[in-house]
Amino acid sequence: MPEDTLLAEYLHTRKCSLDYCAPLETEDYTLQAEAFTSPPKWHLAHTTWFFETFLLKPFLQDYQSPNSAYEILFNSYYNGIGEQFPRPRRGLLSRPTLQQVLYYRQQVDTAMTILLRITDHPEVAAIRERTTLGVEHERQHQELFFTDLKYSLAVNPLLPSYQSREFSPLSHIEPVTWHSYDGGLQAIGFSGEGFCFDNELPLHNAWLEPFQLAGRLVTNAEYAEFIADGGYQRPELWLADGWNEVNTQAWRAPLYWRERDGEALEYTLHGLLPRNPINPVCHVSGYEADAYARWAGSRLPTEQEWELAAVGAGAPKGGVESGCFHPAPASAGENLTQLYDACWQWTRSAYSPYPGYQPSDGAIGEYNGKFMVIRLFRVFMFMIVIVAIRLISVFMLVFMIIVMVIRIS
Repeated sequence: MPEDTLLAEYLHTRKCSLDYCAPLETEDYTLQAEAFTSPPKWHLAHTTWFFETFLLKPFLQDYQSPNSAYEILFNSYYNGIGEQFPRPRRGLLSRPTLQQVLYYRQQVDTAMTILLRITDHPEVAAIRERTTLGVEHERQHQELFFTDLKYSLAVNPLLPSYQSREFSPLSHIEPVTWHSYDGGLQAIGFSGEGFCFDNELPLHNAWLEPFQLAGRLVTNAEYAEFIADGGYQRPELWLADGWNEVNTQAWRAPLYWRERDGEALEYTLHGLLPRNPINPVCHVSGYEADAYARWAGSRLPTEQEWELAAVGAGAPKGGVESGCFHPAPASAGENLTQLYDACWQWTRSAYSPYPGYQPSDGAIGEYNGKFMVIRLFRVFMFMIVIVAIRLISVFMLVFMIIVMVIRIS
């Protein structure tokens, strides 16, 4: 990517974060309904902290942070950097004020512009690589911004709208078509030019049996049939942990479904709306998705199966740039749709590392690598147990042979 293009991408992405905040009231910036959400103001500050911490401090001479305490306040989970402010209490941070956070962003953007224009910097390759990662990191937080904001607004009995929008009434959708894939030995992971996250590497081979993938996502109407058939009361459809959640959390429907005076409604970022039966069902847990698939006589795809199908599905269309913040029905006549631009999708695969995966050195390696450590640790411990058992077995065998020899003697 040319240097001026990278700077333009940086500035555009940073502006988008501010544009997405434009409909908010001042009071909305500190909303944090639960510990797993973060306030909009924190998202604005943390993404700024990322550029300051991983680019400006190590690479821009004489850079000074507007406030040294930001290193703690806006560190999310990077233990290699140092202390972090507790995540469940981010909504209590009335200070720095919104204006101070916006000033922080402005200062960092100015410094980043200077840094990206130093073409003869001895670490120019690392700067460009980390800037690209930072841009993608901020885009991830833009997705989190909408997800967290929706949850925090939804707990308000007023059910406020983030942004009003009119929807054209649609009532028909094509039946599900199934698309067949031969499977076989497939290359999985990223290859080629352009950006990828480290957990998309390395490229490796995986064997896939033949499978089929539905041509569109499950609709609200189809999921309602699952509910009507007692889906939330049938333990045989659920994994054990999922069935426990159904009962302890009293799940009976997707998170934002509402019933009022016999009318089926759904809370969205556009407010409380009539539930469109042909919209994709969304905000269901992995357990719910798995139970529905089992009820429907199918299963969730693996990560590798989804990737094989998605590679040939074409570029995404629409998105937040269209001003629509709720998934739309599948387009008629398309061969395989909604893989990219409608909903996040569940697979049945665990978040485990690809064979040969190596996180980056230093604190930035915590971006993805640390979230796979437990599985690696468990596998490692399992290997230690196996080796230990085998060593004990060999020792016992040798001991028995020695005893037998002594007795014979």
